[in-house]
Amino acid sequence: MKKVAIFVDVQNIYYTTKQVFNCHFNYSEFWKQATDNRGVVNAFAYAIDRSDQKQQQFQNILKEIGFEVKLKPFIQRADGSAKGDWDVGITLDVMDYASKADVIILVSGDGDFDMLVRKIIKDHGVAVEVYSVAKLTAASLINEATRFVPIEDALLLKTNRKNQGVSQLDLP
Repeated sequence: MKKVAIFVDVQNIYYTTKQVFNCHFNYSEFWKQATDNRGVVNAFAYAIDRSDQKQQQFQNILKEIGFEVKLKPFIQRADGSAKGDWDVGITLDVMDYASKADVIILVSGDGDFDMLVRKIIKDHGVAVEVYSVAKLTAASLINEATRFVPIEDALLLKTNRKNQGVSQLDLP
């Protein structure tokens, strides 16, 4: 049985699925697909903590599915912009787990991860699967991945399917 380590960039997936499909990512279906006939070494979901009750409910659901939720505080800058980037944290965790898993699953379309993917494939010989919205995924990340899985169809929670699976309760 292959061992997998899963890393989900929650904000990236929330905004890309919302922008392209106007719906949410189906975390339950993703978990079924990503872990089918595989042993999970660990699974992380990286999110921003706004201390909002609905977000906390969503985070609890992620924990019930099997994710370890890592939170970073939401920072509102004086100019109105916001900061809440997990790229370095995700990178460090992926580097730590690359030697413990046969497959790294990265759920993000952020092109900043292309060098990370190339390095862990080269240095650790792991396979890297990238799940993301194809239209908003960096071509460089798709090219570096061992396998690219577009988020579509069953991996989406459409409005008429709200009660199936887990959504982000309309919160990033």
